Amino acid sequence: MLITSALISGLGLGSMYGLLALGFYVTYAVSSTVNFAQGSSMMLGAVFAYTFAVTLGWPFWSAAMLALALCALYGVIVEWIAVRPFVRRGSNAWLMATVALGIVADNLVLFTFGKEPRGFVLPWATGSTQVLGVGVSPLQAVIPAIGLGLAAAMHLVSRRTRLGSALLAVVQNPDAARLVGINVPVAISAAFAVSTVFAGAAGILIAPLFNVHSDMGTVFGLKAFAVAILGGITSAWGVMLAGLLFGVVEALTTSLLGSAYTQIVTFSLVIVALAIAPNGIFGRAAVKKV
Repeated sequence: MLITSALISGLGLGSMYGLLALGFYVTYAVSSTVNFAQGSSMMLGAVFAYTFAVTLGWPFWSAAMLALALCALYGVIVEWIAVRPFVRRGSNAWLMATVALGIVADNLVLFTFGKEPRGFVLPWATGSTQVLGVGVSPLQAVIPAIGLGLAAAMHLVSRRTRLGSALLAVVQNPDAARLVGINVPVAISAAFAVSTVFAGAAGILIAPLFNVHSDMGTVFGLKAFAVAILGGITSAWGVMLAGLLFGVVEALTTSLLGSAYTQIVTFSLVIVALAIAPNGIFGRAAVKKV
């Protein structure tokens, strides 16, 4: 019973890690950069949805759609302010700039939203269904379904469509991409917008299971980046499956050993896995032409 409950909760938690990690995959696949403000993007999705749905009393789906739209705008701002100026100069300072922008966003929300955690109850997500003798909430079923669905969609778009091929061409050869009519800056901005939408969706979905507060995304963002590297940041399926694995291991460790051992076990396993597979479990080594 205990293990079954841990597996179910771990799949939900792991799907959330996978959604955040998909955001890292999108920006890396298109621009070879990552958005280290992903944690704040997740937090903004939850805070915006809470504000519109609870504080203003809007219908949940309207609140969620506007929250995701604002997350997309935030992603574009991150790319414009914290990534593009440094990439143009050939600098890797965007690494610290995205971290700094995320910290700024966290603190702006702290001053405006407040520091007290707030519960976000969704009427349609209440109740539970018995599965193998364990109560499963609707959200615990919805989160993995959405995560796997988005991973499948990203895989199909990137591998089976002309749009996906065009976006992948941006990082492989930007000059050639421009010659065939691809607007490279717009493509990169769109990748960051999609990245933060994934993070915002994770925040909205996980908010009813955790409290909404200004620093809720910090640890989740760090774990999601570990998941992206573990799964192989060049594979949409890889990061999603790694997220599920990470979530299940975390839940089982917490249930069987206690929360004090959770981070020790999970990150030790990440180190071991990367020592065995440096490009990630599902990743592929980059091909360098000489």
